[in-house]
Amino acid sequence: MSGGAFDYNQYKIRQIWEDIQQELDKQGKEKSKEDLRYYDKEYFEKYPEERFDHVYREDVQQIFKDGIEILKKAEIYAQRIDWYLSGDDGEDSLVSRLKSDLDALS
Repeated sequence: MSGGAFDYNQYKIRQIWEDIQQELDKQGKEKSKEDLRYYDKEYFEKYPEERFDHVYREDVQQIFKDGIEILKKAEIYAQRIDWYLSGDDGEDSLVSRLKSDLDALS
């Protein structure tokens, strides 16, 4: 199956939610040597907290999580509709595959 009705832009949706997830996953962890190389030792002596990635408030974390869930659904809808409009799936396949994909999120 090829799709292409949306120029495969549904994969950009995946990139967005993966980037948000990465922000959640790296909270409070020490920054990479690549990120730290821009600062000198004196800077970190003065601002030791800058060695670590930001930790988001609980309510902000929940917003990120809610956004990820919505974006995952948006990606599924875009993919299924793309295949339907491209002629790769018929109406029955659209309905059944959409339901199956959404059920798999749960």
